[in-house]
Amino acid sequence: QVQLVESGGGLVQAGGSLRLSCAASGRTFSYYAMGWFRQAPGKEREFVARITWNFGGIRYADSVKGRFIISRDNAKNTVYLEMNSLKPEDTAVYYCAAATKYSGGNYYIQDEYDSWGQGTQVTVSS
Repeated sequence: QVQLVESGGGLVQAGGSLRLSCAASGRTFSYYAMGWFRQAPGKEREFVARITWNFGGIRYADSVKGRFIISRDNAKNTVYLEMNSLKPEDTAVYYCAAATKYSGGNYYIQDEYDSWGQGTQVTVSS
């Protein structure tokens, strides 16, 4: 069983920055991809970014491209999401997820992930 714990959320003014962390623990941890998703009030959870185990393949949602950076520290079993130039529309609960099984897909979809963190709130004020 993999446990994921997010941290780093909070309240920030528009234009500011935050860095989220996702620490994985449990049995020997390996993954095909680690992803960040977010869910705003009244909206469905959406893909934000992901990084794959092999070659560290990175993809972003168009809404965050150029502003957010996903990275990893495999020695620490930790994935980060650096969020810059934050906008009020970035306000959401941000979830970290791990895909520990091969899906055959591109790891943009929630169903490809089998472990989830509890979420961390990010609020961007205007």
